[in-house]
Amino acid sequence: MMSMAKRLLVLTFALVFLTLGFVGCGKKDTSGKLVIGGTGPLTGEASTYGTSVKRGAQIAIDEINDAGGINGIKLEFIFEDDEADGTKAKAAFEKLMDNGMQIFMGTVTSGAGVALNEAIKNEGLLHVTPSASQIEAIENPNSFRICFNDVDQGKAMAEYIYQKLGYKKAAIIYNQDDSYSSGLYDAFKKRWTELGGSISADTSFAKAATDFNAQLTKIAGSDADFLFMPIYAEKASQIIIAANEKNIKLPLLGCDGLDGILNYLTGDNAKLVEGLIYYTPFLASDPSEKVQSFVAKYKAKYNLEPDQFAADAYDAIYVIKAAIEKAGLTVEDTKLTAKELGEKLVPVMTQIEVDGLTGKITFSTSGEPTKSAKVAEIKDGKYVAKD
Repeated sequence: MMSMAKRLLVLTFALVFLTLGFVGCGKKDTSGKLVIGGTGPLTGEASTYGTSVKRGAQIAIDEINDAGGINGIKLEFIFEDDEADGTKAKAAFEKLMDNGMQIFMGTVTSGAGVALNEAIKNEGLLHVTPSASQIEAIENPNSFRICFNDVDQGKAMAEYIYQKLGYKKAAIIYNQDDSYSSGLYDAFKKRWTELGGSISADTSFAKAATDFNAQLTKIAGSDADFLFMPIYAEKASQIIIAANEKNIKLPLLGCDGLDGILNYLTGDNAKLVEGLIYYTPFLASDPSEKVQSFVAKYKAKYNLEPDQFAADAYDAIYVIKAAIEKAGLTVEDTKLTAKELGEKLVPVMTQIEVDGLTGKITFSTSGEPTKSAKVAEIKDGKYVAKD
């Protein structure tokens, strides 16, 4: 029989090997790397936006690493599907933290972003969302955004339509269950009525809706000059096809969520959005060398033309790069926790300027970006700048 001393020795060795096993299966060694994480919808109705963000960010990551990194630091990018759902976003965020995330580039959508506010605040890490446009999505002092917020977009489109296009009577259709859509709707309606515009048809639909007959019947019976759609492209494409079947021929207008709508319309249906106008910070048709280089890389890698969401993510990574450089981080700093890095990076965010795909970007203390926007139009099946 084994003596008590030998039993204790065997047990000690077993515990040592078990501990080493846990170390080997736990967080990977990220020495010399900074881990940037993101969440967004890779499945579900909004998957096109999450996919674009993931792809745009990866192109920027690869460029930076191929050029030698940042002060010797290489970047690693990890991304989790949140299906544009708040509860799933929380699980995705926890998984990213477990996998060593030190900087958060997320979320893609507003509802998911707002759901993470408490976790983002508690972790204290630098948070740069590419496209969560709801005001509350960056309410924490460690949060910043690349895209324009809902209030600014809704207000800008109201002014453009009323003052530049000269329309006075609006028909509106929006998603009552989506914070992005309802936020744009509220901002547009407020500014529109302040300017003196009227609303001939005010309609909404539920998130799961597939039948828009009641809403379109109301719009068809109105005296509206145009149809304003502060919604995402997939639903908008369905509504536009249904509107055509009712012989509704109103000019179509919206905000940045309509970017990429041609991906949902094929054949003759693509002609239904000819002349559609929307608000955006990015156009793949921009002749600048910077934009065309990105477009070429994106097309070569994914066989698609990049949209605004891909450009937002690309800029978000370069904003993070600028903050790392401004803070003077070195390879030694990659050993810091997410919170410790946040303490170094967050204070410099208002001191950087990035000449990005979506404009020359600086940040206010509220985390909002200061940059110029564009109004785009679909013309001859392409997205082009509108005067």
